[in-house]
This record gives sequence, C-alpha cells and structure tokens, in this order.
Amino acid sequence: MIPLRDRNPRSALPYVTWALVVANVVVYLYQASLGTGLAGLRFVFDNGFVPARLVAEPLAAWPTLVTYAFLHGGLAHLLGNMLFLFVFGDNVEDRLGHLRYALFYAGGAAIAALVHGLLGGDPRTPLVGASGAISAVLGAYIVIYPQQRVQTLIPGLIAPWLFLRLFSRQAPWYAPWLPAWAYIGFWAAMQGLSVLTDGSSTGEGVAWWAHIGGFAFGMTVANVNARRERRADVPGV
Repeated sequence: MIPLRDRNPRSALPYVTWALVVANVVVYLYQASLGTGLAGLRFVFDNGFVPARLVAEPLAAWPTLVTYAFLHGGLAHLLGNMLFLFVFGDNVEDRLGHLRYALFYAGGAAIAALVHGLLGGDPRTPLVGASGAISAVLGAYIVIYPQQRVQTLIPGLIAPWLFLRLFSRQAPWYAPWLPAWAYIGFWAAMQGLSVLTDGSSTGEGVAWWAHIGGFAFGMTVANVNARRERRADVPGV
C-alpha cells in the first residue's frame, strides 16, 4: 500500500526533511551520471555500507553507516523512499525538533546498517538506500501519532485514482484514510513476514533486517522521548 498524505498539521516548516529529500535526489543524480561502469561501482562500494569492511577497516568504514542512506539502486528505489519520508518525516521532525530529528535520522540509518550487518545477507555486498533511516521515522510516527489518518492507495489502482482525482475531492474506496497504527503496523508485519519467508533476509535486493532494526530504533527513541515529555509536565519531577 502506498501512502499519499496524512492529516497531521505541523507547527513549523520541516527544513531537515526537505533538505534530506534534496540531498538524496542530488546524490542520486550524481550517482546516475557515473553510469554502471567502474566509476559507478566504485562510488557505491566507497560510500555504501559493506559489513565486512567495517570489521576489517572500522576507522575508514564508519562514515558509511550514514552515507549509504543517500545512495539508491534506481529511480523507483529513490522515489519510493522519498515519498515515505515526505509523508511521515515532517511530523516526526515537528515533534523532535530540527537538530534532534537530524541526529535521530542519522542514528536510525546507522542502527539499521548494523542490524543488517549482523543478521542480513552477504557481508561483502554494499547496502544502499534510505529505507533503514525511514523505517526509524515510521517507528517514531506510530508511537507519537498512532491515531492520525494516512490516505493509502491500493497498488494496481494508481491510474484510476489519478483520473478520478481530477473530478472529485472525495477519497474513493481504493484510497482510504487509515489510522497510522493500522497502516504502519501492516507495513511492519510485512517486514517481519518477509524475514521469516526469505532465508537470506535480502530477497529481491531488499534488506529486511535493516528495516526492522531502523523501525525498532525509531519506536525506542519515540517512547523514551514521550516519557521525558511526561516527566517534564509533572511539577517537581
């Protein structure tokens, strides 16, 4: 299911989320300009996260715990990730604040990469893509905004939705508004099911364990932040 938008107002402009989207697009355009030859492969191996390299050369490899999240395996990979980031990232940034959100995003990318390195597939294959960090955003969103509504497009019905959208402001049955707990909960369940049904945990080039690791990190940070906010609201605590 494809998220289209949510009904969740924010109090400030999401500068960090916008900057992340722009950075991902710029890096992808540069990566695409290198082509699929030696230069392109070297760029991916130098900046993607390679678990074996982190063990062999930890000082040289640690920046790739974050840089890998700005590389993508293709245009569809980029657009899908940026859609999720655009829909869910602004409200998480609004709640955490710009600086903490930026650190949270980087931390989510790093934790996702480490979990993938421990439990994922071939340690010599570079991990690329923002989905681990965005999974952290989803984990935070479901904790902070479980009841907020997300308009969801059922795959296979994109063309009729685009056509009818020109003539009606009403959400058709195949683009319903779902509570975030249902939409993100279904997404999380699919990640777990994919790990169970795919022995390599990287079926079709998808790093399922990175998604799970990032999601767990996001939920943990959001819960800790919620407890801090509750304590701050209690006088004398």
